[in-house]
Amino acid sequence: MSAIGAVSSCSCLCSGVWLLKPGMQKMSSFGLHTAARCAAKHYYEVLVLGGGAGGIAMSARMKRKVGAENVAVVEPSKTHYYQPLWTLVGGGAKQLADSARPMGSVMPTGVEWIKSQVIALDPEKNCVWLENDIKVSYKYLIIALGISLHYEKIKGLPEGFNYPKIGSNYSVQTVEKTWRALQDFKEGNAIFTFPNTPVKCAGAPQKIMYLSDAYLRKTGKRSKANIMFNTSLGVIFGVKKYADALLEVIKDRNIAVNYKHSLIEVRADKQEAVFENLDKPGVTEVHQYEMLHVTPPMGPPAVLINSPVSDEGGWVDVDKETLQHKKYPNVFGIGDCTNLPTSKTAAASGVLDNTISLVMKNELPVKKYDGYTSCPLVTSYNKVILAEFDYNAQPLETFPIDQSKERTTMYHMKADMMPLLYWNALLKGYWGGPAPFRKLMHLGLK
Repeated sequence: MSAIGAVSSCSCLCSGVWLLKPGMQKMSSFGLHTAARCAAKHYYEVLVLGGGAGGIAMSARMKRKVGAENVAVVEPSKTHYYQPLWTLVGGGAKQLADSARPMGSVMPTGVEWIKSQVIALDPEKNCVWLENDIKVSYKYLIIALGISLHYEKIKGLPEGFNYPKIGSNYSVQTVEKTWRALQDFKEGNAIFTFPNTPVKCAGAPQKIMYLSDAYLRKTGKRSKANIMFNTSLGVIFGVKKYADALLEVIKDRNIAVNYKHSLIEVRADKQEAVFENLDKPGVTEVHQYEMLHVTPPMGPPAVLINSPVSDEGGWVDVDKETLQHKKYPNVFGIGDCTNLPTSKTAAASGVLDNTISLVMKNELPVKKYDGYTSCPLVTSYNKVILAEFDYNAQPLETFPIDQSKERTTMYHMKADMMPLLYWNALLKGYWGGPAPFRKLMHLGLK
C-alpha cells in the first residue's frame, strides 16, 4: 500500500400500507422506499452491498438506470454518518448530531432496503447469502462494504476508552472522547498515532493534531504541551507537494514527528502508550500521555476475507481504471473495500456509473478513473490545505491557485459546503467529483 493510505453502519409500518404502490412497504417523512429485515424478493437486477457513501450514491444512480423496484441495498445499520465531519467533531468545531441522519432518509425512494448482514458472496452463481440463510440473486452486484476498524489489535483496547484522556475520531463511540480529552488537557504529551495498516482518510490522523495545537494555543496551554505524531509511515504524506507544506506547518508549530512508530499497546490506567519501532522489530518505547488520539488498525470486512471476489489481502479485486471486477464482469466495487491503489473516494461513482452503463449494453468500458482523491487537510480552526491528487501521487487540483497553501476559503468549503454537497448531491447520485468544474476553471485561464 502507498504512503498516502489505502484508504469510510425497524420494522415496517402497517398503517396505510394499502395506499402504497405494490412493492413499497414503508412510508416516512423522508419519502417512500421499501424496507425489510430480509429480502422482500430474492432477485434484483442491481444488488448493492453497503449503505455508506459509495453504496447510497450508486443505488441512486442505478435507480435512474433500471428503476427503483429493480434495485436493493443490503445494510444493517439504522443510521448513516457523514464521517469526514468527525475531524471537526473531535476538535469541538461541530456536533456529532450534525454528521448523522436516519438511514431511511438517505435511501433512494422506492429502492428496497434489506436490513441484514451479508454472510457470504457466491459470484459463480450470481448470489449472496444473508443472515438467517437468506439467498438473494442478482444480475449486477456493486460491493461497497467499506473498511473494518480493529481497535482490538492494540493491546488494552477498546476497553481503554473507558478511561479519560483517550479518544479516536474514527468511531462514533469514541469521537466525542477526543474533544473531552482535549478540553481536559493540563500538561504533558499529546500523542497522535497512525497505524501500520491501510486506513480510510489517511490525512485524518494528523488533522486532529493540528486542531489540538490550535485549541491549546487558544486556551493558553500550548507551552505546557509536547505534541507528538507517531506514525508507522516513513513520510508525513504521500504527495510531495503537500508533504512539503505540512512539514512547514509542523516546524512552525513545534510538533515532534516520529516515523516508523506503530502503537501496539495502551495502558490506559497508567496513561501510557507503547510503540514498536518498525525499523527495529521488537524494540519498543513507552510514552506517558496527557492526551492520546488513536487511529486504529483497519482491514477488509470479514465477509470479504478469503472471498472469491477478493485478492489475497481481502480487498475486492477491481480494475483500477473501470472499477469492474477483474474476474467477474457483472461485479463492481467502490470505496474502502476495494484494492484501488489510492485513498478511496465516492467521487469514483461517476466513472463506475459509466462502466456499468456500458456493461449493461454489452460494450467495453471506456471512461477511465484516474484515481482522483480529495483530502482537505485541516490545519487550524479556519485553515485547510486542499490536497487533490491521482494514482501517481501527482497533484490534480481543481482551482487555479496553489492549493498547498493554507486557506480560509478551503476551510469553509470543508466545514460548510462539502456537507451540503454530500447530503444533497453525492448521495443522490448527482455528483461524481469536480472533474467537469476543474476543466472549466482551467479552460478559463487559456
